[in-house]
Amino acid sequence: MVQVASHGEKKGAEDIAAAVDYLGRPPDKSKTGGWTAAWLILGVELAQKIMVLGISMNIVTYLVGVLNLPTAYSATIVTNCLGTMNLVSLLGGFLADVKLGRYLTIAISATISAVGMCLLTGATTIPSMKAPPCSSVQRQHHECIEASGKQVALLLVALYTIAVGAGGIKSSVSGFGSDQFDTTDPREEKKMVFFFNRFYFFVSTGSLFSVLVLVYVQDNIGRGWGFGIPAGIMLVSLAFLLYGKPLYRYKRPQGSPLTLIWKVLILAWKKRNLPIPSQPSFLNGYFEARIRHTEKLRFLDKAAFLNENSSKDGNKENTCMVSTVTQVEEVKMVIMLFPIWSTCIFFWTVYSQVSTFIIQQAKLMNRKVGSLDVPAGSLPAFVIITILLLTSLNEKLTVPLARKFTHNIHGLTSLQRIGIGLVCATVAMVVAAIAEKERRDNAVKNHTTISAFWLVPQLFLVGTGQAFAYVGQLEFFIREAPEGMKSMSTGLFLTAISMGYFVSSLLVSIVDKLSKKKWLKSNLNKGRLDYFYWLLAVLGVLNFILFIVLAMRHHYKVQHNIEPEDNVDKVLVIANEVKIGVDGKEEA
Repeated sequence: MVQVASHGEKKGAEDIAAAVDYLGRPPDKSKTGGWTAAWLILGVELAQKIMVLGISMNIVTYLVGVLNLPTAYSATIVTNCLGTMNLVSLLGGFLADVKLGRYLTIAISATISAVGMCLLTGATTIPSMKAPPCSSVQRQHHECIEASGKQVALLLVALYTIAVGAGGIKSSVSGFGSDQFDTTDPREEKKMVFFFNRFYFFVSTGSLFSVLVLVYVQDNIGRGWGFGIPAGIMLVSLAFLLYGKPLYRYKRPQGSPLTLIWKVLILAWKKRNLPIPSQPSFLNGYFEARIRHTEKLRFLDKAAFLNENSSKDGNKENTCMVSTVTQVEEVKMVIMLFPIWSTCIFFWTVYSQVSTFIIQQAKLMNRKVGSLDVPAGSLPAFVIITILLLTSLNEKLTVPLARKFTHNIHGLTSLQRIGIGLVCATVAMVVAAIAEKERRDNAVKNHTTISAFWLVPQLFLVGTGQAFAYVGQLEFFIREAPEGMKSMSTGLFLTAISMGYFVSSLLVSIVDKLSKKKWLKSNLNKGRLDYFYWLLAVLGVLNFILFIVLAMRHHYKVQHNIEPEDNVDKVLVIANEVKIGVDGKEEA
């Protein structure tokens, strides 16, 4: 049965009114938005992905092989930089929501990224910025001279400038892309269904280009070309973004969501001694609320409670003393994202190993395919190829098949996608531990090198997990957040990625210290990296159990239902009254 809720209709009308063209007028849907505008926006994300992957998948080999830095320290530099990039996305989302808007945030961030790439090109090509050459014999006996503080500093300035720019792009590009579709129009809703999958397929193509082409260029032609090409691509994508300005639909900045959140929390704390209102109708703005009142986190309702110090007249002197039901419910929606957010961190802790230790493993293995010596930094191509294949299969096979059982337009719910990703990440670490033990045993006992393709199964599992987890997490945080906080919620999703990298750095530091550098040595043959992978596998099991408990308690904000015999054009939105459990079925 197809259901439509009145609140959903009201919200849809508000969404249409909120969209404007570049002159601030109601947009002409025949000339603005849609996939034409979305592709121009995604072009910047493509450039950002090429830039970041072109750096992250091969910079650790430069840090170890050219600057002569220890492996553990090099891994920490990479993960901290990537973590910062995703953490900055929260600030970018804040600025987009408060003042700049998503379009201007993306344009400024793309410019910063291009400047950072130019700095990185200089840092890796100027001879005086490199450490003295080190032979394999010197490296084996730990006699290499490490790069000076000045040499490392310039590289770090370049990397963190890129991180700031990339974080700003990531915070707003998916939200700005989704703004190009009117979800109240069944035909545009049909296009919106596959936006996140196609978004990820598109950027994965850029990732594949990075690990296959750019890594080869960096290793065989020169770092100047290897980092100069992404800088040029970023400038071209920025030009196309600016060219498409008349084609976009814009959502005006709606003020600071963080200010609203703090206001509700502070008022609830100040009124903590007051009783919880017995009737929701006693709350300020109950009958005018855009979001239906819920019974969860009832203590926050005190922020909207009218007492002798606050009245219903809405005078300026009283508005700071009381919130509205809509504001309180929006804060509740944000808070309810954090339990799931905390369990998403682990996947990115596992993923961070792809650009650090797995690359170092590949350097010690046989990478020859016929006469071709595959660069170690190109091994992550198997992750991206897996993602490309699975995102295609998701649209053509998985989603249509799942729809028949769930009657959900997305087939699998966002939480189900996240759960699949977490399982794959945990299994990947088990496989990684087995492969590393085999590699080390052959190197130490038999003095032979096994094929680098022993790493393919774990890379396949990480890619499979990412195909589900990334799309699931991005969809979850954008759809489950209040409309006015879309950019900030994207930043919240990206902070989960950021925390994953920081947790990886923390674990590396702790393990390196507690094991007295026996597990994570610069020479992996003398360490026990497999023990580190087993540790991640155990943590993954514990994290998945916690995720299952939290996911079973979560209720989705909206659900998209279709009749089994109908086509997607008959999609209608069930608004906030409908709550869905983790299995995707409507609850009573």
